[in-house]
Amino acid sequence: MNDVKEKVIDTKEKLTLKELMIIEAIKQIKNPFINLTVQDVAKDLKMGENMANQIFKRDDFPSVNLGKPKTVTLLAYLIWKMDRRV
Repeated sequence: MNDVKEKVIDTKEKLTLKELMIIEAIKQIKNPFINLTVQDVAKDLKMGENMANQIFKRDDFPSVNLGKPKTVTLLAYLIWKMDRRV
């Protein structure tokens, strides 16, 4: 049993500040898996829908295109947004 305790890794020591911030932000969100539309992203980024559509087409943007409306989960969007702010 002592052998197992020695091999357990304390994950809080291994997380970066960014990862800890993400975890704390997720705890504050009622439903981090809701979907945002192009209009939602445009409003959040304070830009027009045409520009937001271009963002949805980017390879690094985590959009989901199931059918006509383009969407992105709130959690994926927040992580993407945080990664873009360097």
